[in-house]
Amino acid sequence: MPCAMCKAALLVVCLAAANPAAPQSARDIVVGADHVRNPDRPFRVNATVVEYRSGQPVDKNSFAVYSKVDPATGQFRDVMVYMSPPRDAGKMLLLNGSNLWFYDPASRQSVRISPQQKLTGEASAGDVLSENLGVDYSATMVGTDAIDDAARQRRDCWHLELAAAGDAATYRRVEYWVEQGTYNPIKAKFYADSGELLKVLYYRNFVKRGDRVSPAQAVIIDAVNAALVTVVDIGELRFQEIPDSWFQRDYLPHLKLE
Repeated sequence: MPCAMCKAALLVVCLAAANPAAPQSARDIVVGADHVRNPDRPFRVNATVVEYRSGQPVDKNSFAVYSKVDPATGQFRDVMVYMSPPRDAGKMLLLNGSNLWFYDPASRQSVRISPQQKLTGEASAGDVLSENLGVDYSATMVGTDAIDDAARQRRDCWHLELAAAGDAATYRRVEYWVEQGTYNPIKAKFYADSGELLKVLYYRNFVKRGDRVSPAQAVIIDAVNAALVTVVDIGELRFQEIPDSWFQRDYLPHLKLE
């Protein structure tokens, strides 16, 4: 009889762990959303960033992003290569831990920059590069909310508060809404160190990529002027081996990528 009771208790624990609507902690939710946003294998993805003002496109950039998790930290390491416009083609960003470097092949020099530095419109480097929020931030549960997504569809979400856990975090504070039952990230608000709201981001166009469903687009809205909108389209994704040497600052001048 005690053995049967143990088996029943074990079954309850296993069912609870498998039920996405009943996570064990706020961090579980953030990690679950990380798995939706990013594959767990090294990959390359193409991204196009378009800046809009009052609904009209004013600037466009495209990038190839190569990402790989550092097993020692759980953080993503990224190399982002500018593909267009032609004046910027070949320039690179390297993210390794809390260090972000900008490399210009014309000067063959790399300089350290902030992840909050803007690439195009409202999109910063940290918004486009891959990151695991469950590693870079400490999460607490605010509650549950029914909110509108980018298509004005109601979503039942967990409402989370994220606080930077170290220097690798792009922002000091983030409000984050993750859909119950799917772990799909729906909405995020990003705040400056002063507490000022900087921008609001919506994830949308969830599509199947292999054995995963992930967002194919992010819409970033300026918190002061809602007429300033930047759209990040996440295009073709493919898995590939990425040598660790690619993530070394001194190797950037020798890195030849298509």
